[in-house]
Amino acid sequence: MPARDNVDQGKERESVSLWERLERPSSTARTPLNLRRIAEAAVGIADLEGLDAVTMRRLATVLGVAPMAAYRYVSSKDELLEVMVDHVYGEVVLSPGRSGWREVMRELAVQLLEVGRRHSWVTRAGWSGLSPNQLAVPEAALAALAAEELDADTAMAVYSTVTSYVWGALNLEIGLSQMLESRGWASYEEARSGLAPEMSWLVGTGRYPMYTRYLGEATRKGDLQWQFDTGLDCVLDGIGGRLGIADGSAGGR
Repeated sequence: MPARDNVDQGKERESVSLWERLERPSSTARTPLNLRRIAEAAVGIADLEGLDAVTMRRLATVLGVAPMAAYRYVSSKDELLEVMVDHVYGEVVLSPGRSGWREVMRELAVQLLEVGRRHSWVTRAGWSGLSPNQLAVPEAALAALAAEELDADTAMAVYSTVTSYVWGALNLEIGLSQMLESRGWASYEEARSGLAPEMSWLVGTGRYPMYTRYLGEATRKGDLQWQFDTGLDCVLDGIGGRLGIADGSAGGR
């Protein structure tokens, strides 16, 4: 191929988004490779070994293709990350019949948390770009909130508040898991035992009476799902009360 053609194609890639390019009909011969295979392979590597293990060369090895083969679909590591994120966001699918804003927001929140648990690297790669499946999530949320006649800014603030809660809870879970792994603890019970000397000294100072009460009375210390569900209900209750749409049905203000 002439050098000028290579330059022109490079400029086109810079000016046209990944997703627009991928929707165009291919003018090249068919190969056993496709975007879904690329995404599944890259996600599998990241799930097992972490995001840093995902390279174009490693991807080619897993797929059993030449190192340059994947470049027909994605031109860089950044574009590969976009494809990976889009793939896992495709796992977020609302159940049929969901209509009220609260039902929709709750299910989206729960599914986003589950996606993050399955693919913990997504919190690092989530801002790699915008993709069809990523935009489908706020689209569903904003559609449900539109039924409550909220203005566009308020609806987006509600969506951002709920997703910020989800990512905050997920990052806490990931941080706890990383702490357990780094210290060689297999469970939260082992962690509590390992931290007992530090905690005993801190509690013994008498400076933290409310936390001491929590340690003595709480029965769900390791129940992260209950903690998430309870916190999410608090967030949704607060949104509903503030905006007068607490019942979650259209026109409920």
